[in-house]
Amino acid sequence: MSLTKAILSEADRTFTARFEKHYDELKWLYCELYQDVPDPMEHLVSLVSGMHAYYNERKPSLKESDLRREADPDWYKRNDLYGMMLYVNCFSETLKGLEEKLDYISECNVNYLHLMPLLASPKGRSDGGYAVADFRQVQPDLGTMDDFSRVADKCHERGINIALDFVMNHTSEDHEWAKRARAGEREYQDRYFFFDTFDIPAMYEKTCPQVFPTTAPGNFTWLEDCRKHVMTTFYPYQWDLNYRNPEVLNEMVFNMLYLANRGVDIIRLDAVPYIWKQLGTNCRNLPQVHTIVRMMRIICEIVCPGVLMLGEVVMAPDKVAPYFGTPEKPECHMLYNVTTMASTWNTVATRDAGLLKRQLDILASLPRTYIFQNYLRCHDDIGWGLDYDYLSAFGIEEGAHKKYLNDYLTGKWPDSFSRGELYNDDPRLRDARLCGTTASLVGVERFGFEGNRAGVDRGVTYDITLHAFMMSQSGIPVLYSGDEIGMLNDYSYKKDPDKAADSRYLHRGDFRWDLAERRNEEGTVQYRLFHALDKLAHIRAAHSVFEAEVPFRTLDTWDQSTLALVRENDEEKFIGIYNFSEFDRVAWINEEDGIYTDLISGREMEARGVQIPAFGCYWLLRKK
Repeated sequence: MSLTKAILSEADRTFTARFEKHYDELKWLYCELYQDVPDPMEHLVSLVSGMHAYYNERKPSLKESDLRREADPDWYKRNDLYGMMLYVNCFSETLKGLEEKLDYISECNVNYLHLMPLLASPKGRSDGGYAVADFRQVQPDLGTMDDFSRVADKCHERGINIALDFVMNHTSEDHEWAKRARAGEREYQDRYFFFDTFDIPAMYEKTCPQVFPTTAPGNFTWLEDCRKHVMTTFYPYQWDLNYRNPEVLNEMVFNMLYLANRGVDIIRLDAVPYIWKQLGTNCRNLPQVHTIVRMMRIICEIVCPGVLMLGEVVMAPDKVAPYFGTPEKPECHMLYNVTTMASTWNTVATRDAGLLKRQLDILASLPRTYIFQNYLRCHDDIGWGLDYDYLSAFGIEEGAHKKYLNDYLTGKWPDSFSRGELYNDDPRLRDARLCGTTASLVGVERFGFEGNRAGVDRGVTYDITLHAFMMSQSGIPVLYSGDEIGMLNDYSYKKDPDKAADSRYLHRGDFRWDLAERRNEEGTVQYRLFHALDKLAHIRAAHSVFEAEVPFRTLDTWDQSTLALVRENDEEKFIGIYNFSEFDRVAWINEEDGIYTDLISGREMEARGVQIPAFGCYWLLRKK
């Protein structure tokens, strides 16, 4: 009996229809990828059999969600998704604690909850949870996988979607595969990159860049106990998986489907550009990576089509967009808008919106089907992957500019209001990345410490403006937990030996529930921020002009510190205007089509020569 007939003889109509629609392409891609492997069809049979098994295990409520989303494939492209990312241990200590805090999540208008890495990982060697020792177990101090499934069910009852990281590139050295590889089992060594001598690793090192040249130099680690070198692109305790081995792909797909069946709605593909290694290349963004991502998309569309794939591609825009695939052969549903995030903070430090405008113009030229996840801050650092070819035309040199940005945003520059810290500082290359909470980076920390109420007010105004800008971009806005109450940097990480060497814990502090209690106390920073973001979220959800596929464009303001963004459909025209200066400015736009209403203040005005206060913003709307 053929593979197709063997599977379909036991499958229901739904699985059969999806399988028949996608199987030919899946087979072609799989056999092409593994053409050098003896009998790739044997491995494909194992993959498809597993897919069918996970489909059968998927509970009825998730299958019903799959059917609804299949019938409405644009469900995530509208204006009603609003996200938040958080660490469970910091926010609620445990998964059961998170279940008790869902009222607060709903009060924040959040219906897309990204739970930061929570799968089993070794204490002190976890890279914030990105060194996974078991893809099917939760960190014991957070609870169990049953607890996770129960939280997911409770979230689904409230209309909240759950996102979870899926670490594709590597495992922890404590993973069962790694332990068996280290013990000398060849089958498991073949799931990683093991070498007896440094001859081949030396060839990789010639062309493969280092991710952390300061804190984790090189791409290989010597294992003294088994006398072998193993590939470790990130940290020595994170061993790169060898996707040239079909067993690795199959088993990782099964891990992904297992998580989907536990209730995950959005699978965040961590470090996906790195997963295919090839000598003589930089081991980034290779064609085989796109083949694998496309196969994962196909597999999800067969087994769990209600699940979205979010690609973490923290690279230049020309490297990011290909991960959407094509309309005929889509890959990721969503990608991070990392360059706009970095360009935003560049604008904060320079008061010059030119680079940010250019970045938005690039995004505006992309197909409207491309959906980005937008954010001001995330769990990681801010890397300065800016368009230096563009900046060089203005006499701006990369190294000197990065130093200025870091000096300004860490408070070293005269009269800077920012209070961040550097991560992976490399004085030799004049390069570093930046850490800090939004409130600390816009002056709330500095001026609060100084007792400068006017400065704090100005910082809060800027905080609101930056979030308004983020929420008016095309795509899905995601808030970093704590921003809604103005949480400041948490310097206590320096006293924890497991965290002290990683300044990213500066903005990964415990959630300040004492501050959250003040969110309804008028006159507090927490009140101003919480209710301002609440208002923006409701405005966004109420107007179709904020849907992700609505075209947008920028306007020339003839003022370097202001930015104007237009979104327009058949019903409404929206103009967002943002002032990145500490001085009142005029946005010299000239939209001669009547009176607009500022959705934030209710004030009516023309969209011509708009006077905008220091660090302020307007959300102007005109009905058609």
